[in-house]
Amino acid sequence: MPFLPRTPCLAIADREALRTQVRHYFHASFDRYEALFSLLANAAAYRIKPIPLRHPLIFYFGHTATFFINKLLLAGLIHARIDARIERLCAVGVDEMGWDDLDETHYDWPEVEDLRRYRGQVRQCVDGVIAGMDMSGELGMQHPIWVILMGIEHEFIHLETSSVLIRQHQLVHVRPHPDWAPCRAAGEPPPNPLLPVPAQFLTLGRAVSDPWYGWDNEYGPHQVEVAAFKATRQLVSQREFLAFVEAGAYLEAHWWDEEGWAWRQHADARHPTFWRASEGGWRLRLLSAEVDMPWNWPVEVNAHEARAYVRWLAQTTGRSLRLPSEAEWHALAQHCACGELTEAPAAAQLHLDHEASSCPVDRFAHGEFFDVVGNVWQWTETAIAPFPGFKVHPLYDDFSTPTFDGRHHLIKGGSWISCGNEARLHSRYAFRRHFFQHAGFRYVEAAPLAPQPVSHYESDLLVAQYLEFHYGQSYFAVPNFPAHLCQRVLAATAGRPRRRALDLGCATGRASLELARHFEAVTGIDFSVRFIDLAVQLIAAGHLRYALPEEGDLQSYHEIRLDTLDLQATAGRVSFYQGDACNLATRYGDYDLILAANLIDRLYQPELFLREVHQRLRRGGVLALCSPYTWLEEYTGRAHWIGGFKRDGERWTTLQGLQAILHEHFRLLQEPEDVPFVIRETARKYQHSLAQLTLWERR
Repeated sequence: MPFLPRTPCLAIADREALRTQVRHYFHASFDRYEALFSLLANAAAYRIKPIPLRHPLIFYFGHTATFFINKLLLAGLIHARIDARIERLCAVGVDEMGWDDLDETHYDWPEVEDLRRYRGQVRQCVDGVIAGMDMSGELGMQHPIWVILMGIEHEFIHLETSSVLIRQHQLVHVRPHPDWAPCRAAGEPPPNPLLPVPAQFLTLGRAVSDPWYGWDNEYGPHQVEVAAFKATRQLVSQREFLAFVEAGAYLEAHWWDEEGWAWRQHADARHPTFWRASEGGWRLRLLSAEVDMPWNWPVEVNAHEARAYVRWLAQTTGRSLRLPSEAEWHALAQHCACGELTEAPAAAQLHLDHEASSCPVDRFAHGEFFDVVGNVWQWTETAIAPFPGFKVHPLYDDFSTPTFDGRHHLIKGGSWISCGNEARLHSRYAFRRHFFQHAGFRYVEAAPLAPQPVSHYESDLLVAQYLEFHYGQSYFAVPNFPAHLCQRVLAATAGRPRRRALDLGCATGRASLELARHFEAVTGIDFSVRFIDLAVQLIAAGHLRYALPEEGDLQSYHEIRLDTLDLQATAGRVSFYQGDACNLATRYGDYDLILAANLIDRLYQPELFLREVHQRLRRGGVLALCSPYTWLEEYTGRAHWIGGFKRDGERWTTLQGLQAILHEHFRLLQEPEDVPFVIRETARKYQHSLAQLTLWERR
């Protein structure tokens, strides 16, 4: 297959040439992703899960295409869905947060041919957006080109993660393909000495002005001084790791930390997951075949296995060994003058420029070391954390923040299938320590790392503001908005059935918990995974901490406790889910009450939501809408505003718009009323607003 193009540089003066380059980049990534699925041998291969903790591959075949549509809608670059059902089913993946969290949910997956047809429609749609895109102005994160590149880079991420799932599939479900042929070179590895790397002063993190696409966690200057250390010349080979296996170290708890040993016991792991024992000796599982063990290839393990091996080797040799930190990996790359590999074929097993597998550990030299980049990812001891000045990208708010938990470790350097942003030095991808990727490791001899501080206080500004808004103190004698709103709604609907309630746009969940005081079951749904994750954490732990800005760099620290709010008993009746109010799954229905607080003026197509919401309610059920009607084009294209404009030369309010849309299926229960709320920004800056509450009974 042809070489894949690299991530385009946006600092090109000829904007039409850049448009052509981006279009080529898009089609090449789309083609290569679809080509990966040619390795599946039968229809069952799409629907049987390779591992219990992930969706079947049919989901991932559709997911990257739906990502484009959902982000283009969110950015206002398109205004209609292609297939709402597919875009709902294939929108949200499974983050492998725990090795024993089996997802037994039943999904009515589309047919493969339906997804092929859908992907063709998405291809045409994205191509049209690129062709018609205004290329003027600064081509930064706010430019439409960023949304296209986000979709492409997201597809490259899933090219790699889907290849790992295919590699974990039963052999009966895969077949060899000439475009995905593995390396054939195999033998014994050379010695792997520790070589010196000098002390360095580094600046990690990219500048916003850097003219290449990046994910939000890559930005922000972070200066660090790295002491001199030694690193292995090569990645740890299969042969080196065999000694650990043969020593019985998988069965000895003292080589593993507590979490690692719990994983090993749960998985009953006795050797690397891609190793296969046979009568003729060890074999290695590749994408679509098993081969005799190539002992001079890098071993591929998760972080638990890599750390256990290094502990075992340190004790065996009496040396101070460990995995490198993120900064030490960068120091090694700088020492080897390892820059961005923009030419094809790359001087590394990277970017699919060579075979579709790992290769010998001494094939690609980078200075006096080998495989500083490429071949397999390299586990580090660094749990990912934001750089100073980190800002969430508003179009993908849950890409990074869920990983800032002290449990996701960075992998560096890329693998043989890492493309685009993944193959760049400043990329920062992190996975749970039990996660399997095309990842191995090298180790260093160095002083122990200082304990890495993990903030137990949620410090993302928007999230912290919502936590305070939902659970914090009241300001200026204005009562807590979610609690007060629920009181008004419940008082106005007294005597009605209270089986099931839906809180749409639940944010961090206070109204859901308040409704659960009176309803048998409450569903809370929000578009933001960040908010949903925090609501789930709060229910699980019963408490949550967050930091609020006071002035400048000063912060104050706060704690939520469900018991002090008398909400602990209600938490068991609430379930939180991520979802799109304009494209909800059909299973969300048969409710007695639907609450949509401060929601409709933040939807991209509020009329679509309002025209369909009656289907979610029982007859006689109540829809409670509460909104300040602050229509903004950044959230809702002006053509989709419900009100707040002149119509036929006359004022057209949002209330009039609601009456016009809802009258067919609802009647207004009472006169609208205003509900005040205050949002704290800093110790001396607040937003004081009025939201209008309307209650609608389904006819």
